[in-house]
Amino acid sequence: MGNIFRWGIIGPGSIAHKFATGLRALDDAQLVAVGSRSQDRADAFADKYDVPNRHASYEALAEDPEVDAVYVATPHPFHKENSILCLKAGKPVLCEKPFTINQHEAREVIEVARSEGVFLMEAMWTRFLPITKQVKAWVTDGAIGEVRMLYADFGFRARLNPKGRLFDLALGGGGLLDIGIYPISYASLIFDTQPATIASQAHIGETGVDEQAAMVFGYDKGQLALISCGVRIKTPHEAKILGTDGMITVPQFWDGRTATLSAGDKEEVITLECAGNGYEYEAAEVAHCVREGKLESDLMSHDDTLANMQTLDAIREQWGLKYPMERE
Repeated sequence: MGNIFRWGIIGPGSIAHKFATGLRALDDAQLVAVGSRSQDRADAFADKYDVPNRHASYEALAEDPEVDAVYVATPHPFHKENSILCLKAGKPVLCEKPFTINQHEAREVIEVARSEGVFLMEAMWTRFLPITKQVKAWVTDGAIGEVRMLYADFGFRARLNPKGRLFDLALGGGGLLDIGIYPISYASLIFDTQPATIASQAHIGETGVDEQAAMVFGYDKGQLALISCGVRIKTPHEAKILGTDGMITVPQFWDGRTATLSAGDKEEVITLECAGNGYEYEAAEVAHCVREGKLESDLMSHDDTLANMQTLDAIREQWGLKYPMERE
């Protein structure tokens, strides 16, 4: 591995464009390969980002000797097989969130990574943003006293399209996995644990996916988290962390740049802009860990990922919601 960390991308969809754009903000990173199920799609993506290696199969991308790590950007149901393909080829993997469809798939991927001795991380990019790190530091330092409650939401109104990914049950559609994972992962970051109790309710739409949902998490020390998500309802996209001595407010927390600390009669507003679009920070974390010989990140560990997947499963169990691949 030279001074430049060389990336490959599996699946040239919309999220892959965001990751490719983010990489441009890193001086020591380069996108050198893309893999698609068709040569035309691989070429179109590669032309836009000046990618030299264009593969018409995921297998060819995984075997590309010029690739130092792979970003898996395919739809949720394919994360497991695509990640395992790369891990068994010896390629470190950054797998887009949600990590997999369920905890059983997540455990399988993690076990492969550990047995192969290859780095693996979930691409929960929000955790690596400068403003998220600042918020976490405030919480850890006791700036608002003991954290007792968290509010977080993420919802948008998408046009109902039964053939689209968001509304296709076979593709893991619905709000929970696509965007509900953001406030759920944020809660686990702030509280450093998963909820002891979960109460939730969802509206299941005509295509069988969760179109909007609300959850109340209870923790062992009596703390509470109130979380909502949806793909047919626009929400404020805000996180509020309430402590015994103050409050932290983070507008659009999942892609945040600003946070406000209110404690007593004092208010501090911090703005931390990103070098690029924000996706560069998770990429930099992967490169750092791989260069250090680590198999997982301290900021987004395997245990963190598995615990969040277990929470997602517990919520869906309350709704009686299963995806087709889980019924086989």
